[in-house]
Parts: sequence; structure tokens; C-alpha cells
Amino acid sequence: MDSDNIAPIERINVLKVPLDIVSQEALTEKVYELLAPEKDGRIKGQNIVLLSLWDLLRARGANEYRDFVQKAALILPISKSLIGGSRFLTGKTPVRYMPFDFIISLLTILENRELSVYLLGAKSRILKKTEKNIRQTFPKLRVVGRFVGNFKRQDENTILEAIRKASPSLLLIGKGVHGGERWIARNTGLLNPGLRLWCSDIFDVFSERKRRPSRAVFDRGFEWFGYCFQRPLRFFRIFPYFYYKILLLIYRVFKKN
Repeated sequence: MDSDNIAPIERINVLKVPLDIVSQEALTEKVYELLAPEKDGRIKGQNIVLLSLWDLLRARGANEYRDFVQKAALILPISKSLIGGSRFLTGKTPVRYMPFDFIISLLTILENRELSVYLLGAKSRILKKTEKNIRQTFPKLRVVGRFVGNFKRQDENTILEAIRKASPSLLLIGKGVHGGERWIARNTGLLNPGLRLWCSDIFDVFSERKRRPSRAVFDRGFEWFGYCFQRPLRFFRIFPYFYYKILLLIYRVFKKN
């Protein structure tokens, strides 16, 4: 596709939380832009956030997670509610990404230039199968290291040093790393140059231990039903959802966004 016909990337705010409008066509160019060296020849560390409705509400507080989101290089919506809320407040419609499909696209983009990935998280057998499946699916993508989650605190400095030495184009972090995205935020100055991304269930899906939602279910915004049956306490997130709807109305009426 002619780059002149690709919709420009735009950052908007929904309830004072940043959100990027990035089309599928613009994603490749954006990823390579984030990996491009600065004027001094060095590559910056860049965080990518896949933002759910629950994450947006967390990011509204004066906390560590808010700072992490505000400083992220790319913030992409994964909840259907965020698309409707953005349209309601700004008149603009971001592209919604399914987490697994986005990561497949990201790995494909990296493979096209024979770049690299480091895997961090999950249990040993899950991580080994994930690495095997990634190597088979993306033969030109270099897996330059892996380490399990739930590591001991005294091992953290060793892991950080291994990641820096491997210098992956993408550090892919999954369940098992204590703190999730907050672990990235706390160690951002000690991590690799290049991209960092956390996605809770990604290694379970890659290792075929867990099924991802179907495209039809995701497009309807019903994927959270499956998560609730896995963890029934998540049904209580219906109350934050109503709170979100009330906030949208308040911001619309008083034009606060």
C-alpha cells in the first residue's frame, strides 16, 4: 500500500488517559520507527501497552501504573468499550487489537528484518514449548534468550543483565513475572533498548495450553465472559464498567476530556 494513503497515527485522550489510533497498515512503519536509532546512534527502550477498560481505569489514579502508561511509546486499545468511549468523547475511532493477533503481527514485522525476541515468564515447560512454536512459526526471528517467571528476587539482577546482553528487539513478558507491567516500569532503565511488551496469557496461548477467544466473540466484545468463568471474581468488574459509563457522560456534559 502507498504510504501516502495510510492514515496518520494520532494520540488522543479518553478520560485523560492516552490512547493511540494506529491502523494495521501503519503498524509496520511505526514499529520500525520505534526501533530506529536516535541521533546519537543508540536505540531507546520503548514500552508498548495493550490497554483494556480495566487498565484505563487503573491508569486514571496517581500511581505507578499511570506513569507507566503515560510514558509508553504505543498504547493500543483491546476492549470494545474503549472504542465506543473514544467515539463518544472525541468523535474518533481507534483500531481495536486482539492481543494474540497483535503479537503475531509484531513478531512477523520483526521477522521480516531478522530481528530478535527474548521470552520472560511462565513455567519452564510452557516457556520451552512457546519457544519451540515461535521458532517453527517465525524461522527468521531470532530467539536470543528465555527465563521463567516466579524467579527469586536474588536472581533479578542476573536476569536483567542477561536481557541487556542479549539486547533483543522485543522483550516479551508473560504471566509469572511479579508485578506484570509494573515490573517493566520499575526496571525500565535497566532493561534492553528496543521494545518491551507484557501480555498475561500470551505464553499459555503460544504453548497451546489455553485457547484464545474466537474472532467473532472478540468482535462482539464478549471475550470477557470466558475470563470471568475462569476467574469468577471478575464478574464484579461489571461495577467498574458502569462507573466508566458514568464518567463518559460526565466528561461529555462538562467537556472535561
